[in-house]
Amino acid sequence: MNLAEFIIKIESFNANVDIPLLRRAYEFSDKAHAGQLRESGDPYIEHCLNVAFILAELHLDSVTIAAALVHDVVEDTDVKLEDITKEFGEEIATLVDGVTKISMVEFKSREDQQVEYFRKMLLSMARDIRVILIKLADRLNNMRTLQYLDEDKQKRIAEETRDVYAPLAHRFGISKIKTQLEDLSLKFLDPETYDEIAKKIELTREEREQYISTIVEPIRNALTDAGVKADVYGRAKHIDSICRKIKIRDVPFEKISDLLAIRILLRTKTECYHAIGVVHELWPSVRTKFADYIASPKPNNYQSLHTAIIGPGKKVVEIQIRTHEMHRIAENGIAAHWLYKEGRQQLDKTDRQMLWLRDVLDWQKDMTNPSEFMEYIKIDLFADDIYVYTPAGEIKHLPAGATPLDFAFFVHTEVGLHCSGANVNGRIAPLNSKLQSGDEVEILTSPHRHPSQDWLNVATTSQARAKIRRWLKQTGYQQAVALGKELLDQELKKIRLKFPSDDDLLEIAQSLSFNSTDDLLYAVGSGSVSAQRVIARIIPEEEEPDKEPMVEQVLEKYRIERGIRIEGIDNMMFRFAGCCQPIPGEDIVGYITRGRGVTVHRVDCPMAHELIEHPERTVPVSWNVSKDQTFVVRLEVQVEPRKNILVDITDSIADSDTNVKGADIDISDTCSVGTFVVEVKNLHQLEQVLRKIEKVKGVISVRRARGANSRSNQAQE
Repeated sequence: MNLAEFIIKIESFNANVDIPLLRRAYEFSDKAHAGQLRESGDPYIEHCLNVAFILAELHLDSVTIAAALVHDVVEDTDVKLEDITKEFGEEIATLVDGVTKISMVEFKSREDQQVEYFRKMLLSMARDIRVILIKLADRLNNMRTLQYLDEDKQKRIAEETRDVYAPLAHRFGISKIKTQLEDLSLKFLDPETYDEIAKKIELTREEREQYISTIVEPIRNALTDAGVKADVYGRAKHIDSICRKIKIRDVPFEKISDLLAIRILLRTKTECYHAIGVVHELWPSVRTKFADYIASPKPNNYQSLHTAIIGPGKKVVEIQIRTHEMHRIAENGIAAHWLYKEGRQQLDKTDRQMLWLRDVLDWQKDMTNPSEFMEYIKIDLFADDIYVYTPAGEIKHLPAGATPLDFAFFVHTEVGLHCSGANVNGRIAPLNSKLQSGDEVEILTSPHRHPSQDWLNVATTSQARAKIRRWLKQTGYQQAVALGKELLDQELKKIRLKFPSDDDLLEIAQSLSFNSTDDLLYAVGSGSVSAQRVIARIIPEEEEPDKEPMVEQVLEKYRIERGIRIEGIDNMMFRFAGCCQPIPGEDIVGYITRGRGVTVHRVDCPMAHELIEHPERTVPVSWNVSKDQTFVVRLEVQVEPRKNILVDITDSIADSDTNVKGADIDISDTCSVGTFVVEVKNLHQLEQVLRKIEKVKGVISVRRARGANSRSNQAQE
């Protein structure tokens, strides 16, 4: 498409576009992408033009359309962002930068890169929401040409579109783009189902149009008789919506009764409420299907009256009633109420879409795990909404499935942090109960109540969970600082040195690239920096201590392996207790020990019972092991003295798919005792090892060493 054809088509959507600006952007993009072809074989500029057309259909301003024309030049050509700024100014450069992927930094995985790109896009959206409009248009055009990529890329891009971009379009109210993205995602993720539904919709088109007329005509006539001018039309629901109905209800296409939707567009809100009365006089309504989104708009500013009637042939037909302005907002979302003509480049801070974005930007700061970040953002994007009331009658919009604990954090962070209970509709309700639209919720608080790790299992919203995690992390930080100070002090006392002054410790911290003494002590307490490394800044390192016996070396190495989650504390230094050597499958407890961080014991360990006398040092811990992670256990085997018995025992251990990390045996004339260090994944595998060893000829007994119970007792655990 040449420049003249492009301008003519753009002007068909908006006659007031800035033609000189669009001409410059067209020529700049055409030159930058010269010689580049898409997988379809089309010149790359065609993609930029199509993205611009999608945005023009949303009636966006000339700056946005110009940015769409050059949105890929920084990412896919030699053009630099500074060149965009010089040629078009800061505004267009900011938009282009917002949709440009992060390519200059190396990441550990594609997931890490994806997360950082989304973080960047969220921050850019907060500065100028047009970034997401350009990105959605870009993704829609890419989905329309996805068939030219290989199958793996098709699946990956379609999944990302279904999980993130379609929900983003929904969150910002752009139904016109959302439905297309959902249908195109289904087309590539489940082509057989897509083709089957599409064919059935096409085959039933004539029948459907005839049926729609039996609904539309009576409504149109009744409204005309009442003096109300209305646009009334029907449509089939989009393919992805029908597919979800089939899966949820587990019925075939032919059994879905509510495939049709009638839309009534009017001039005023008053006419909307009048129209719903007219509709209910014509046909019986389905009471459970009524919703008034005019009085209580959705967070994406969607407004409409929803009802459903039982039409001719006892078919359920959904009806949406709204004004023309409401329809424009429903189709185009944030693009519909953009006020560039007034020089504004941002939504009002009180707009609920901006409040949502601000919440996301708040909690994403604490997300360091890529999969956790993506899980949170998908939950937030997908969630439908309910509305509940405070005792004062204030409405709070919450995601469906929200609990009283979520509500407490929506009211105020301090209310959430000290939440002790809730009254729902005047009755005491559990904090994990599911709220319903219309509930009145009163939160009870106590100054002595604080979050625990269990609260993360109660809260369902990203906002509440992020605030709980932040509190737990901050509390864990303070504990780690105190522990780091204690560890360092213990090591200094061993070599008869006093703890450094605040100034000296700050100098040491800065020499190790820490900003403060607390950051240094946190690193020591969490195990990321050893106390010896800090001491080395004060005095030369001491000579390496004498080597321990072989078995002790092996045990010491494996005691520091990860595999434990300490509730409320990230990266706290810990070790497994040598007295009971806990392994996955056994109940455990953590104890803050002087000079050793957190020591993890089995709950039934005799030593653990003594530690209960110091509850202030006890911390909840749980297993957090990967599929292939292993742990070591010391076994004591009493055997009769005979030739090759050591070989037979090690062979029996190997038969259970278990590694022997160390073995010692004392030979005597009557009875020998051997010590074996074995590597197991969990309690079940250890049981197998013990049974194998017991079957070896000449083995008298086998048990876990150093305070561990015998195998027979282990079976009872």
